[in-house]
Amino acid sequence: MTDTTSSDANGAQSGGFSIGGVNVQSLLTSGLKGEVAMGIGVLALIIMLIMPMPSLLLDMMLAVSITFSVLVLMTALLIKKPLEFSAFPAVLLIATLLRLGLNMASTRLILSNGAQGPDAAGDVIKAFGSFVMGGNYVIGVIIFIILVLVNFIVISKGSSRIAEVAARFTLDAMPGKQMAIDADLSAGLINEEEARARRKEVEGESNFFGAMDGASKFVRGDAVAGLLITAINIIGGIVIGVAQEGLPFESAADTYTRLTIGDGLVSQIPALIISIAAGLLVSKAGLDGAADKAFATQMMSNPIGLYMVAGAAAFAGVLPGMPIIPFFALSGGLGYMAWRLTKARKEAEAQDAIASTIANEKSKEPQEAPISESLTVDELKIELGFGLVALINESKGRKLTDQVKAVRRQIASDYGFVTPSVRIVDNLELPSETYHICVKELMAGEGRLKLNHHLAMDATGGAGSVPGERVTEPVFGLPAIWVDEDRKEEASVSGYTVVDPATVLTTHFTEIVKENMAELLSFAAVKSLLDDLPNEQKALLDDIVPNQISYSGIQRVLQNLLSEFVSIRDLPTILEGIAEATTGKSDLVSITEHVRSRLGRQLCFAHSDHTGQLPVITLSPSWEQAFANAIVGDGGDRQLALEPSRLHAFAGEVRQAFDVAAQKGQTPVLLTSAGIRPFVQSLIDRFRPKTPVMSQNEIHPKARLQAAGSV
Repeated sequence: MTDTTSSDANGAQSGGFSIGGVNVQSLLTSGLKGEVAMGIGVLALIIMLIMPMPSLLLDMMLAVSITFSVLVLMTALLIKKPLEFSAFPAVLLIATLLRLGLNMASTRLILSNGAQGPDAAGDVIKAFGSFVMGGNYVIGVIIFIILVLVNFIVISKGSSRIAEVAARFTLDAMPGKQMAIDADLSAGLINEEEARARRKEVEGESNFFGAMDGASKFVRGDAVAGLLITAINIIGGIVIGVAQEGLPFESAADTYTRLTIGDGLVSQIPALIISIAAGLLVSKAGLDGAADKAFATQMMSNPIGLYMVAGAAAFAGVLPGMPIIPFFALSGGLGYMAWRLTKARKEAEAQDAIASTIANEKSKEPQEAPISESLTVDELKIELGFGLVALINESKGRKLTDQVKAVRRQIASDYGFVTPSVRIVDNLELPSETYHICVKELMAGEGRLKLNHHLAMDATGGAGSVPGERVTEPVFGLPAIWVDEDRKEEASVSGYTVVDPATVLTTHFTEIVKENMAELLSFAAVKSLLDDLPNEQKALLDDIVPNQISYSGIQRVLQNLLSEFVSIRDLPTILEGIAEATTGKSDLVSITEHVRSRLGRQLCFAHSDHTGQLPVITLSPSWEQAFANAIVGDGGDRQLALEPSRLHAFAGEVRQAFDVAAQKGQTPVLLTSAGIRPFVQSLIDRFRPKTPVMSQNEIHPKARLQAAGSV
């Protein structure tokens, strides 16, 4: 042993001594004080099993044992989760050692000083013996045996079984919980620190219930030891009292039995309290919060159940021979509790209703719309006059909104074009029976409707006369009559085509959408169509974008097709045509023409008549040559430069040829060569819109052509 001296940061001197280079003074003043005290306490418990103990100290330690057991019980009651009292198995072992040590000390005092009377083992044991037994040691023996049986058979056995099952299921569920934690970590729902804490909690649960399964055996062993110690004390005390102390048998039996039963009760009551704490702790799995809150929440939360229990208690009180006061008191208390709970629920519901009303009123308060909303453009909008608002809530037929949905679905099916959402609003500035159809906030069509009337159209020009307001049909410009509902059948018999006002509006809307499909096909819509392609077809898209063509280039090709009412539903074939055309061409007009040739089967089928024949009006060689010579420029800059007189002559011949075909009941297409087709189409659209123009490259080999004339 050597003395040492050291200096701290302020230059102060501190002395101490060391053993083998270890500063003993710093060891004693470090954070090991708690561990040292715990070790000394456990050693003291072991010494109690061997060394004798004076009665005064025994009384003190018995008081400590009872107080400690109550502390453990209160802790088990008030914790929120069993894992918060993870030290319980160790506490249970220490409590068991304490009671065994006190049993040994009291046994030594009883057997050695029992002849002196009831004060031989201290005041605590004397008080328990006198109070519980009431002067009759037979009663004390019976009470003691009952307490031991309750502790051993009921509480300890049940707690042990719960702990065993909980440990088994916790261990079985451990891999699944670990995988769930790893999945949450991989998904980014938790960070690494939270995952580590949850893994530690899962491991702690498994260890806790496993330890509780083993620790419950302490309680059962303690009960068995209590029985054996009590039997030994009684038999040994009587033998010592009679044989050594010379007491009469009855006196010896009374004295030693009284002392032994008092000692047994002092040890068994703390053991019973600890067993109850263990049962509460292991049975608390799955509950959140303290036991009192869980009890009140789950058992006292339903006023109907409380009313029924109160009624049952009152009924039991009026049965013959039953005491009325206790049952009626319980019935009144439970009934009052149920009434208070019902009242509290109604108040809570009223407060919730008030809060909900306030929240709704706040939500209804006018709020200034963001300025950015004024920049939003409605791509399609239907404005209704005040008198046409009833179309939205039509009860007799289909609502206008349902018909608009059907139109959008039909256009998507026919042309592969998803129509933008349609906004239907009322406009008080319009005349009462007028409607406007707007494309990108600009009026594209208007008309007038009469509710409770039907529009009778004379498509053939030979229908009879029907009373009504004569108008011009807003879509195709046909002569029509607004007739009353009761004259609808009469108009149909007279040869008119009769439709309701909502159908007139939706038909007009359909034609306007078809005319503006190219303009309504936005970049976002094209991107959505391409994203919805199957994965095997997206490979081609990845091959051509952006190396051969951009998304905006594909958009322009699709717009060119839609402008001539060509369906883009067969998007894979269109992409294949674009891939082929972009290898040797760069202008979008040429690419579009090549795509049209790939869609030859579709185009021929779309313009064939009911017999499956494709009526065509051919362009004469002279006009072919005239158009070919009038094209100036190269590539995408090519333009048609035809003299005005020639344009006028061409328009006249086209009208005449198509009028002749129409008189024959035919709806032909104009057939040209591939080089001039787009220029002829753009020219015809000026004076005869919706007239299809096809090139020779677009005629499918299996198409059956029917000559309808020539230009």
